[in-house]
Amino acid sequence: MSNKYKNKVAFENQIKETIEDFLYSDTVLATAAKFILASLALGGIIIAGAAVPGIISATKKYKRSVFYSKKQITGTIKTLKNRKLIEIIREGDDNFRVQLTNKGRQRIKEFCFEALEIEKPKIWDKKWRILIFDIPTKPKIYNQAREALRKKIKYLGFYQMQKSVWVYPYECTDEILFIAELFQVQKHIEILTVEKLLHNDILKRKFGL
Repeated sequence: MSNKYKNKVAFENQIKETIEDFLYSDTVLATAAKFILASLALGGIIIAGAAVPGIISATKKYKRSVFYSKKQITGTIKTLKNRKLIEIIREGDDNFRVQLTNKGRQRIKEFCFEALEIEKPKIWDKKWRILIFDIPTKPKIYNQAREALRKKIKYLGFYQMQKSVWVYPYECTDEILFIAELFQVQKHIEILTVEKLLHNDILKRKFGL
């Protein structure tokens, strides 16, 4: 199995896990739009009868549905359809398929990127993760990717050792590969795992270890 395929599988699994955590959670309130898009991201919905009532009924299986009224869901479905984030396709006389468009799938990826967190273990394994990246400034999409990556890892708590060299004490390979896959910059990053660094004591103090 090639690394490219494994990274792709890990990327899709990360999206699925993030969406499932969101849909079955009742701790963080989010917009009805994110709820509908996340519901459809796990697979298109086949509806017998009127489309909108069918979507409302289909989403009730998720714990998060209690946050949204029928009126909110109805208005959101119309808005998402108008913005071409979802499409409702007639299949036969009375059946409809509701699914994400390419634009909707991209929005889900962005949502998962925003929600990305790194779980910290109770016990540190005494190893450092070194993230190195050298992303070109052109084309423009690469420049955007570099800035998004830099802001995200800073938010996640990475410490900047040099301009494009960041360190973190916990396992984070899957999360970094997810970001790299999202922006298609896998070939421009490297992740090293080391047991000791020259400034080991300084880093331990910075991370409270």
